[in-house]
Amino acid sequence: MDQNQLYYKRISGDLQIAAAQVAATAQLLAEGATVPFISRYRKEVTGSLDEVQVAAIRDQLASLAELDKRRQAIMESLAARDLLTPELQAGLQGAADLATLEDLYLPHRLKRKTRAMMAIEKGLEPLAKAIFGGCDQGVAVAAFLDPEQGVASEDEALAGARDIMAEWISEDAPMRARLRRLFADKAQLHSLVVKKNEETGVKFRDYFEWQEEARKAPGHRLLAMFRGEDEKVLRLSVRPDEELCLAILKKQYLTQGKFREQVALAVADSYKRLLGPSLENELRASLKERADREAIQVFGDNLRQLLLAPALGQKRVMALDPGFRTGAKLVCLDSQGKLLDYATIYPTHGANQQQEAARKVKELCRLHQIEAIAIGNGTASRETEEFVRNLDLGPTILITLVNESGASIYSASEVARREFPDHDLTVRGAVSIGRRLQDPLAELVKLDPKSIGVGQYQHDVNQAELKKGLEDVVVSCVNSVGVEVNSASPELLAYVSGLGPVLGANIVAYRDEHGPFASRKELLKVPRLGAKAFEQCAGFLRIHGAANPLDDSAVHPERYATVTKMAADLGCTVRELISSQELRDRIELKRYVAETLGLPTLHDILAELAKPGRDPRQEFTVFAFAEGVNSIDDLIVEMRLPGIVTNVTRFGAFVDIGVHQDGLVHISQLAERFVKDPAEVVKVGQQVMARVLEVDKQRKRIGLSLRTAA
Repeated sequence: MDQNQLYYKRISGDLQIAAAQVAATAQLLAEGATVPFISRYRKEVTGSLDEVQVAAIRDQLASLAELDKRRQAIMESLAARDLLTPELQAGLQGAADLATLEDLYLPHRLKRKTRAMMAIEKGLEPLAKAIFGGCDQGVAVAAFLDPEQGVASEDEALAGARDIMAEWISEDAPMRARLRRLFADKAQLHSLVVKKNEETGVKFRDYFEWQEEARKAPGHRLLAMFRGEDEKVLRLSVRPDEELCLAILKKQYLTQGKFREQVALAVADSYKRLLGPSLENELRASLKERADREAIQVFGDNLRQLLLAPALGQKRVMALDPGFRTGAKLVCLDSQGKLLDYATIYPTHGANQQQEAARKVKELCRLHQIEAIAIGNGTASRETEEFVRNLDLGPTILITLVNESGASIYSASEVARREFPDHDLTVRGAVSIGRRLQDPLAELVKLDPKSIGVGQYQHDVNQAELKKGLEDVVVSCVNSVGVEVNSASPELLAYVSGLGPVLGANIVAYRDEHGPFASRKELLKVPRLGAKAFEQCAGFLRIHGAANPLDDSAVHPERYATVTKMAADLGCTVRELISSQELRDRIELKRYVAETLGLPTLHDILAELAKPGRDPRQEFTVFAFAEGVNSIDDLIVEMRLPGIVTNVTRFGAFVDIGVHQDGLVHISQLAERFVKDPAEVVKVGQQVMARVLEVDKQRKRIGLSLRTAA
């Protein structure tokens, strides 16, 4: 069995799927297919693996490739130094993980001069071997004295021998593996405050004296303590009971020779100076990696909910970015998000300015036939919302608050400057707020996901893994919704399967020069968009009003012939087939099964014909905060208020109740039952009814509950 087959078997065991499915997916990935394309259009090849499974295969293959790369580097290093024995080579080739690989390499690693090396240079290795092997009956320590080499006494000779033995013990691969498992299972995470920094580190006071099993510590707690240690507020220890570790080492290495006590001292020194710190560092790295994965998963889940928030759709929108001192920046957008008008109004200033603001809002609503008003939820949002609602603009104009997190970052970005080179930051920010109401996904893809504000310890986790994880989420969301090619921005197109920034920009440039695309086939005329890119992207791009109605659906062009045959067999056109449930009910899918086309894809096609280009996002619903509750001073314990979930963490959820300070619903207050994972109960953007538990005005903290009673 070759290396790839071994890897496929290993991955299949980890993911509980057939090795053949792993192999087929690996082949598609190697050919340049994307995760969305494979999961959506290659179900027959993979056995209907979903996006999560395909991505997991991709990631494990990448991880194993890195393992192979490291293995090769180690073997080349050993071979160059004539250290690669057949036994060592076999061990390295059989190593299934990085820890085992590094353990085998450790005795041969190029390193700075150690105490053991210096002792060996003094000629003390034979003494160490005799003592360590228990063959010490005829050994005379005095024979190893050499003042010129720095061994002037028996104590110095024995100390050197102990240094050599300590290093041997620390580099014993089977023992390292055994103790590594003990550390993973039994280590205690112990945190203490650094006294001199106690006052400045009050935010970490929950961990000033804390102890728990490391393997059970939740990710958010680990990241908090690691941050406290980085800021020199906390001192952490992550080890099992030392006596337990020493007992294992002594049982393995202590002999009955006359130098038994010397071996015992070497064992203790090896653990304290070498093994313990090394294995603790490994465990810390492992715990950090686990905590990072948890945090990235939480961030990704929250981001997905935000990106897939209901879209108002193609409506004419007025957007307001509120402010007290500087007033509210107002913009008007057409149904495609194009800027039509802008102004600054002062709805929170004196009566004269409020009257002028009212006049301006009404005038622009009439002029641009505004259908909805979006108000940013930052400073002065509730006051501005109250002002707008009191204008009596009529029942047809929808008024709602919009989460403006990250809008200021967008307004200063290169993307915003490119879109609006002649407008300042305030206009750009207001435009972003309005577009978020029209289509959150299309607007939020212009931001670095980290700036959207739905993460947990996002600055503490591995930034490369965070970027990769969040990009996967954005790609998944964009391709699940689909993209209208004739109105999409380059930033949105960049996330479409098979495209990327260059082809996304090329599509927009071609569209600007030649006008709207009339068909999917026309995409092949875009510079550098070849057959492979077309295969990957075509099914996820939509062309509204195309001559071929399938161009406005998720049916891939490679299956157009099948749909055409279905229609022909029923004696109708494709358009008639799409519009008639009766006709679709008469289709016998088994008749269209072919070598590369099975029932899973045929069922997808039939579902798509029923709702071409369907948007998987929920219908937009209007939300309003409680009237008269605009600040933390208005809150009363046991008050029940409508709110929107803004962030979900492992320990609970944050809810905006309209007072400019999100309240925390602890995990114990999320439901009437026990909740293990908050994501089971609440999602970002979810509308909830919250009960006020406590209000700490001094620390600006609000405790909420979603339970009906205490």
